[in-house]
Amino acid sequence: MTFIVKKLKGAKLKKIDYQIGVGDLRITPLAKKYVNQVLNSNRLSYGPFMEKFEREFAKLHNRKYAILVNSGTSALRIAVACLKELNNWKDGDEILVPAVTFVATANVVLDHNLKPVFVDVDPKTYNIDPNKIEEKITAKTRAIIPVHLMGLPAEMKPISKIAKKYNLKIIEDSCETMFVKYRGHPVGSFSDISCFSTYIAHLLVTGVGGFALTNNSEYAIVLKSLANHGRDSIYLHIDDDKNVDKQHLFKIVLRRFRFVRPGYSFRLTEMEAAIGLAQLQDKDQILRKRQENAKFFIKRLEPYKEYLQLPSWPSYSEHAFMLFPIVVKNPKIKKKDLVLFLEENNIETRDLMPLINQPIYLKLYGNLEKDYPVARWINENGFYIGCHQYLTDFEKNYIVAKFEEFFKKRIK
Repeated sequence: MTFIVKKLKGAKLKKIDYQIGVGDLRITPLAKKYVNQVLNSNRLSYGPFMEKFEREFAKLHNRKYAILVNSGTSALRIAVACLKELNNWKDGDEILVPAVTFVATANVVLDHNLKPVFVDVDPKTYNIDPNKIEEKITAKTRAIIPVHLMGLPAEMKPISKIAKKYNLKIIEDSCETMFVKYRGHPVGSFSDISCFSTYIAHLLVTGVGGFALTNNSEYAIVLKSLANHGRDSIYLHIDDDKNVDKQHLFKIVLRRFRFVRPGYSFRLTEMEAAIGLAQLQDKDQILRKRQENAKFFIKRLEPYKEYLQLPSWPSYSEHAFMLFPIVVKNPKIKKKDLVLFLEENNIETRDLMPLINQPIYLKLYGNLEKDYPVARWINENGFYIGCHQYLTDFEKNYIVAKFEEFFKKRIK
């Protein structure tokens, strides 16, 4: 490590011949073993791997119930559908969402004929600003969807207080954050329903996948039904008609092809659960390595703090660092110049979750950025790079060396 740093520091490096991505994946021997067990079982539908994955993931986030689905977006969709049905929300009712987040957070609100109402975000954490929430609440507001962006928990203490004051439901969008705590409690444990993703480049990667978690038994039944075409809850898995008495079997036979609500085909298979369950064994190592990588980048990029806003978070929160966010804060440096330089040197970047300036939202609502100054600042100046556990020492030092090369040319 020391040798690499000395060799790279101050040197102009040749461009590498591959891309350092924002995410990566290694299929471990344990994952291959589990997948082969699934193949040998000749069972892909809901089975022992999915059941165990749900049980262990729920326990890690202090929830009683977990419903495994095919994406974090699907988890959010059934969460909104569940709460709308059971609380008799009407079309046109409103849900508060942060003005900076992945587009799915707002899309799922529109999908259910509800209205997303945007709330500006904190300029340091990029999460929804609790101080801006109450001014957006109306007689039609029904829920808040705080997002734990990039791996950092939102400020759930004041958010929960506001929700209680106005009798609002909370859906935690924790698709980018898992395993970490806020004020001693795990993300996903502050809401009526919390949603997670195991898609590519996330903390756990199963290819496709997601979870909806809750402590409410009625919600759990409806969520599972929604993910299975709206099927009657008496028969949601192929084992539900096994080892039951004759009377109950008769009820199942009569009702197992009944559909009691509009639903979706959001089911996952044993294959993804096998991969996820294997990765779950390495969760502490995954989290530790990402946090170490973030610490490295913060320290090595600190000389450019006049120009770059690096991640910061309160002492009572843990950060999972699904990604490493950066905001250009000095007008002497242009984001597009820095991002293009990094991309030309095979360092992948992405914009920092712009939402309200997306073409579809401009079409629906017009130019909203003037009313959301922090979101506008982030949209114009924010981006992120990878912080995943597979980054090598060489790759991390290469990334820093390219930042140094960029600033050396522009700072006199």
